[in-house]
Amino acid sequence: MRITPKKELSLFDSTCIIVGIIIGAGIYENAPTIAAGASGWAGVLGIWLVGGLVALAGALCYAELATAYPYQGGDYVYLTRAYGRGTGHFFGWSQLAIIRPGDIALMVFVFARYAETLYKPFEGVQVLYAAAAVAVLTLINVLGVKQGKWTQNLLTVIKTVGLLAIVIAGLAAPGASTAPAQPEKFEMGAFSLALILVMWTFGGWNEIAYVAAEVKRPQRNIFRAVVLGTAGVTALYLLVNVAFLHALGHAGLAASKAVAVDTLATLLPDAASRAISVLICISALGAANGLIFTGARISYALGSDHTVFRSLGKWHPRLGTPVGALVAQGGISLAIILAARSFIDTIVYAAPVFWLFLLATALSLFVLRRKEPDTPRPHKVAGYPVTPIIFCASCAFMAYSSITFALAKKRVGVIILLCVLAVGVLVYRLTEVRRARQRNAQ
Repeated sequence: MRITPKKELSLFDSTCIIVGIIIGAGIYENAPTIAAGASGWAGVLGIWLVGGLVALAGALCYAELATAYPYQGGDYVYLTRAYGRGTGHFFGWSQLAIIRPGDIALMVFVFARYAETLYKPFEGVQVLYAAAAVAVLTLINVLGVKQGKWTQNLLTVIKTVGLLAIVIAGLAAPGASTAPAQPEKFEMGAFSLALILVMWTFGGWNEIAYVAAEVKRPQRNIFRAVVLGTAGVTALYLLVNVAFLHALGHAGLAASKAVAVDTLATLLPDAASRAISVLICISALGAANGLIFTGARISYALGSDHTVFRSLGKWHPRLGTPVGALVAQGGISLAIILAARSFIDTIVYAAPVFWLFLLATALSLFVLRRKEPDTPRPHKVAGYPVTPIIFCASCAFMAYSSITFALAKKRVGVIILLCVLAVGVLVYRLTEVRRARQRNAQ
């Protein structure tokens, strides 16, 4: 008898997955660069609000898709139904080999960089920290859904409280009295760069779609989780930036090399650096755990439909988790960590394919409305078709920007990316030929 996922995720669990993945390290890493691309308080808060509204538009699109098709795999399901088995296979392969392990590696690289500031027993320990984080978090998720979701809930609550503490510290500060020197100018359009980073920092609102089959009362809770999670993070990000601006001023925020440390140092100069390092470590681990939890469900869906990945499409009868998918995902993440060995190389490896598939999923909403008009849609996207068009345009912009950056800065990464994608196409062609022969022989 085939073992299938159980519905074990409550509304709180689902919201913690979304919030925990969105709030990684981006708010700490990118806030100064974003401020440099905006003019004054209104510009900074405006660009963050735009990012939140775009994320909310995407969340509403995914709420329609996920409640109409509440199955394990998210985009894999929508792309397969909209465009056919080949597109679904290509998405699943890209997630398994490129996107998901690359995103996980990104988060554990951030964790390792800040963990190294807390304790550095020897040179090269950063790679060891990153690898250990992947191994431990993968093991936790292998041991059970409850272990994975409780870890996610705990880390999400801690880092949310930590961000609120920064907000309180920033607002309690006396305020910026003098303006530091203007920050350096960037080679590319500063506003475009700021918008790219804002949208990257909001990434993760779509993750609940991958575990839709495990959500209790999916038609109600999926919609609530994506809206509550995305709107809540938008509000929190706006508050954090208000605190940064109050404590440091616009020029001080734009010129800061460690914005959260500088903000907290206005009240706690001695403890600021270590406290922020601990908080960023927790934030990065929370995002990594969420990515591990949800990403394995995509590989599970791929293995359920394609025999060449059959070992990934099994739910362990005792542990109640997709063990094969989790182990494979963890192994590839470790390989990327050892090969890339840096934050920026990993972004180049994963970003272009991620945004192209997100665009394809956004377009699938239009395709599936036409192709399967009788499918019940408990939560149709508000403002159709304007809302999904805005989301599609945003995905297209991000895809173009990430591809342009990759070609200009990291061509070796692009070559590796194309080789991995070519292998995926070859695997699909060979397996489909074999499948056709077996069908004809029957």
